[in-house]
Amino acid sequence: MRPAGLAAVVAAAALLTAACGGDDGDSAAAADAGEPGRAPSGTVTVLAAASLTESFEELADQLRDAHPDLEIVYSFGPSSGLVEQALSGAPADVLATADARTMDEAVAGGMVDGEPRVFARNTLALAVPAGNPGDVRGLADLANDDLRIAICEPQVPCGGAAQRLLDAAGVTAAPDTLTTDVKEAASLVALGEADAALIYRTDAAAEGDAVETIDVPEADEVVNDYPVAVLADAPNPEGAQAVVDAITGELGRTILGAAGFLTR
Repeated sequence: MRPAGLAAVVAAAALLTAACGGDDGDSAAAADAGEPGRAPSGTVTVLAAASLTESFEELADQLRDAHPDLEIVYSFGPSSGLVEQALSGAPADVLATADARTMDEAVAGGMVDGEPRVFARNTLALAVPAGNPGDVRGLADLANDDLRIAICEPQVPCGGAAQRLLDAAGVTAAPDTLTTDVKEAASLVALGEADAALIYRTDAAAEGDAVETIDVPEADEVVNDYPVAVLADAPNPEGAQAVVDAITGELGRTILGAAGFLTR
């Protein structure tokens, strides 16, 4: 090959190498700069305890305002049922339960990615309809066969907490209705279909003027932790992590604290 031709080939190769190197560097820089601040997007399905309904719906509204490409779909219900859904392979991204026991079942079943994080705590209240038509004075009245009493089923977190509270107070309750979750019990009281129920303080507050609460000193000793985790088979793990970060971060603490949850 003549010298002039060789020089042209070398120059072209140098230009090609520089161009390729420049593209790789620009791509890496763009990825490094864009990844940490990349806005969450897509659909995130959250399995959440019923007692979180109002707070999580507000959190979703605020996240949608900040991230229009992010859609949060909730399935609210009793924590034990949500864990069963996850173990059965229901497609979901995030699990938030109302006690550690139910989350531990999901962890033991290999359904959780990483370590669950406790983001809130809750305590029970003795709730009665407005005006207290049953003249309920304390936990001892839950043993009164003449009153209509609602308590959550023992396998769900609110039911487990209720039993611990009753044991601490030395009361054997005589419930007329065992509800599938705390929202059902709260609704029975608000509608006047139950004279009293043991529900979370946050659910009593969510019913507004339709429900009154009676002070139960022992309730402060029975506290449920609320853990949240990204599920191992999450279809949208990046979006799921963004939602978990919001729940456990300042936004979540503000919303949950305003609803009456303990967040510290």
